[in-house]
Amino acid sequence: MKGPFQAVKVTDKVYWVGAIDWDIRDFHGYATSRGTTYNAYLVMADKPTLIDTVKAQFHDELMARIASVCDPKSIKYVVSDHSEMDHSGCLPQLLELVKPEKVFASAMGVKALQAHFHWDTQVQAVKEGEVLDLGGESLRFMETRMVHWPDSMFSYLEGAGILFSNDGFGMHLASDLRFDDETPDWRYEAAKYYANILLPFSDIVLAVLDKVAKSGIKPRMIAPDHGPIYRKDMARIVSLWEGWARQKPANKAVVVFDTMWGSTDKLARTIADSLIEAGVHTVVMPLRGSHRSDVATELLEAGALLVGSPTINKQMFPTVADCLSYLKGLRRKNLVGAAFASYGWAGESVKLVQDALTEMGVATVEPLKCQYVPDAAALEAARGLGQKVAAKLKEALR
Repeated sequence: MKGPFQAVKVTDKVYWVGAIDWDIRDFHGYATSRGTTYNAYLVMADKPTLIDTVKAQFHDELMARIASVCDPKSIKYVVSDHSEMDHSGCLPQLLELVKPEKVFASAMGVKALQAHFHWDTQVQAVKEGEVLDLGGESLRFMETRMVHWPDSMFSYLEGAGILFSNDGFGMHLASDLRFDDETPDWRYEAAKYYANILLPFSDIVLAVLDKVAKSGIKPRMIAPDHGPIYRKDMARIVSLWEGWARQKPANKAVVVFDTMWGSTDKLARTIADSLIEAGVHTVVMPLRGSHRSDVATELLEAGALLVGSPTINKQMFPTVADCLSYLKGLRRKNLVGAAFASYGWAGESVKLVQDALTEMGVATVEPLKCQYVPDAAALEAARGLGQKVAAKLKEALR
């Protein structure tokens, strides 16, 4: 009799044995509105090998999927490509049950797992380029430090040509579909993942992509730890990552703001209309209904960021401060932009926004502020601000 959770066949010897998290809606500040998967892979070589595990609360699902292929106690090796808790959370429980011969991780992974679990388990560190004989199959290891943790590494199953890429090329998307060619419209979730997780490490991403290209590895599949397995559009996801990592500006502006009584809203809409009229693709994101991680996603393939905030207690509006703090950490490069605001009496917010954009490296035009409700002159100035940013953006695109 079949159990409730079945493995999914990837090749004759490789199975997906992960878990689907339909419920999760927040991943350390990133809105995962479509859930996620925690992908783990079972390689049925002479020495059955498990590549990564799952989040702690999904241990039973992992074990049931493994049991649909083999006796879990027959697993000889466990490889931890990435020690973050969504991939290692149930590792202690699994090791206690399975008792494999060996556990492998990168040198930094060994340290991270020890710091997580404070255990006596011996984890064997593998080196860059080291090959592990599984008996009839072999795994080659490649360190990918800071893509996106210090311990991260890729594992390449040489015979089958499968690149187990941990968080590389992943996305947060809960689905019953396991492969890219079955999954409609995965590009947005892949972009959102890159924008919110990998963007700060873009220089390292480019170096890793170059290292993979020069390694002689020619994967026939890319199997990440989140989202679908790529068996058709490998070249597409690699090309997308390379483009995102280069952070070239595009003819697109993102207008982000919040408002108290609608005045900053009027400025935002007028600025946006001016940008559109100048031929700039424009996305308007009121922060009352736009999550900071969605702003980051729109900004990934943009060239301009314009931010508006009313003043409250001599500060930026809280939602604006939150969004700018988040974006600052993601370190998006090559942007132009502007600050704008309506204010009541002191109007400190526009300077605070301007300073934040400057700290982010955004090349700004002169900020705009008006008192209370914008009159015709203020709205005309808002149109002028949009035109100035559009001109600056077109100059940057040359």
